[in-house]
Amino acid sequence: MKDLRNKVAVVTGAGSGIGRQLAHQLAKAGAELVLADVVQKNLEATVGELYGQTKITSHVVDVAKRDQVYALADAAVKAHGQVDIVINNAGVTVLQPLDQVSYEDFEWVMNVNFWGVVYGTLAFLPHLKTRPEASVVNISSVNGFVPFPNNGPYNCSKYAVYGFNETLHQELAGSPVVVTSVHPGGIKTNIIRNAKVHASPGGNDKAHITSRFDSIASTSAEDAAKAILGAVKKKQKKLLIGLDAHAMDLAKRLMPEEFTSLVGMLTQRVG
Repeated sequence: MKDLRNKVAVVTGAGSGIGRQLAHQLAKAGAELVLADVVQKNLEATVGELYGQTKITSHVVDVAKRDQVYALADAAVKAHGQVDIVINNAGVTVLQPLDQVSYEDFEWVMNVNFWGVVYGTLAFLPHLKTRPEASVVNISSVNGFVPFPNNGPYNCSKYAVYGFNETLHQELAGSPVVVTSVHPGGIKTNIIRNAKVHASPGGNDKAHITSRFDSIASTSAEDAAKAILGAVKKKQKKLLIGLDAHAMDLAKRLMPEEFTSLVGMLTQRVG
């Protein structure tokens, strides 16, 4: 998909971070936009920044609700006539040891991060298959192959997204739909600020964890969005974002058990 002009792109989690940057860059490339977020004021802010640049429809959607995502697909096609690109970007996390995480919090993370991707893919897939070329971008993470302690629900959700993506690669081979599995490293977004933080190594509070994450996150949301759209244009099936993601991918492949243990030890020690 070398040219994004006149394409219709759906972006979830468009109210901030990577989602907002994707909206800006897609608009600049000449695409029409279907923007969704669960927080109305954030969504309105993104739409306001893009006023007059392209055709935009915006929708307050909880991607964990299947009926809302399918309604989004129907509304997108009705308003724009087609859908060419779907970017399932919305994500959340909860920071707590697995034996302390409530089932409600575990389900919250899985419902947004995994089921939101499943719904967002399957709701739009019949429409995407009718296009000459189409793209689905599903955001996994480096945590989709390297788990971090005290982030278990997020790790599980991102491993699941990676498996979902690879199955889609098999099943959609030969179709016009290309699925890109995206694995960012540390990205400067608000995911930690918006996280539920109940406990951490050393008893650090949310402010400390957020500050530390900001200091080590190596990639801006703008650069991440640029990389994602580059992968769409190249019909790339897997995308690692950031030097940290590339380094962890290599280390995991060279030392699968040892590297996972090392990450756990260092993370628990630093806190």
